[in-house]
Amino acid sequence: MKDTLLISNVTMINPDGQPFEGDLYLEDGKIIQIGQGLSMEAEQYINGQNKDWLLLPGYIDMHIHGSAGHDTMDATQLALHEMAQSLVREGVTGFLATTMTQLIAEIESALVNVAHYERRDGEADLLGIHVEGPFVSKKRAGAQPVEYMISPTIEQFAYWQKISNHRIRQITVAPEIEGGFSFLEALKNFNVIPSIGHSDATIEEVNKAVTLGISQATHLYNQMRPFHHRDPGVVGGVLLEDKIKVELIVDFVHSHPHSVKLAYRTKGAKGIILITDAMRAKGLQNGEYDLGGQTVQVSEKGAHLANGSLAGSVLTMEQAVKNMKAITNCSLQEIVAMSSTNAAEQLQLSKKGRIEEGFDADFVVLDRQLNVQKTICRGKVVFEKS
Repeated sequence: MKDTLLISNVTMINPDGQPFEGDLYLEDGKIIQIGQGLSMEAEQYINGQNKDWLLLPGYIDMHIHGSAGHDTMDATQLALHEMAQSLVREGVTGFLATTMTQLIAEIESALVNVAHYERRDGEADLLGIHVEGPFVSKKRAGAQPVEYMISPTIEQFAYWQKISNHRIRQITVAPEIEGGFSFLEALKNFNVIPSIGHSDATIEEVNKAVTLGISQATHLYNQMRPFHHRDPGVVGGVLLEDKIKVELIVDFVHSHPHSVKLAYRTKGAKGIILITDAMRAKGLQNGEYDLGGQTVQVSEKGAHLANGSLAGSVLTMEQAVKNMKAITNCSLQEIVAMSSTNAAEQLQLSKKGRIEEGFDADFVVLDRQLNVQKTICRGKVVFEKS
């Protein structure tokens, strides 16, 4: 028997074109038909009449370490399932489980753990792994432990890809460190997004890295050589380079509101990917938590190590979207691009990030204040606001 769902009277938003008011018929996790006045028989019905609901492609978070008390580096199935289950509450239908700089054995445990993961009903899709560190710069460590940073080798990466069941989709690299450029050259043979981050590169080194395949920048502004008018650094380089999409943590802790505006005006919606970079304290009370063996203090001012360094965030994608809209007054179409479509394109997910016939039935239902009302993953309602 087929899984069917009919959604009626909602306003559909894509990254381009005009909003469309109408209906969708879903079957076995796919969009079968979009139109007006659809009247198919279905197992489930959602009617947005008189609710003024918006239907957007489900959010994709390409950079998240943890949530709901769990972390990718815990290397347990429980951690991944609890994360995937918690993320649907904020409209996320897909995410990259993100590792961090640690002992090689601990990184490998996390990779093997993801290799064995199978999604359950009620969870967001784990779309792959984002390896953040240990191939990064000690000068731009942030919350990445310096003592575990190493030079990259393609042999190491190839082994990691093997034990992860080829689930690594993104890797953050500082190209200027020893072996960095040759690593990027060799990485072209793998279907992986190379992202510049935790880097002290000069703009000349950034430009060289682009010729070797760098196409993304990890958490813009944070732990990268800053802009100076005589030394544009990584920040200047990635803002100017059209081939690079920048991750942006819009919690107004990692970046000042005007810095968010600057990124939006420089890169445009097509060049920005909203992420959370969240750690295990997301969704929990303020207090003391762990990140890669380091004590993190979470307060209304964010998540910080004892030395004052930011240690990820407790941001939700729901709040990131609201903040982006509030500070830039961007369009809903641009919100879709920044929260879903750009990530889907980077990850080469040809059936995600848009509301079109034949595409995956991954959606977030919002009210006009951009509050998440429902999350639909693979054609099934996985979250409903009570």
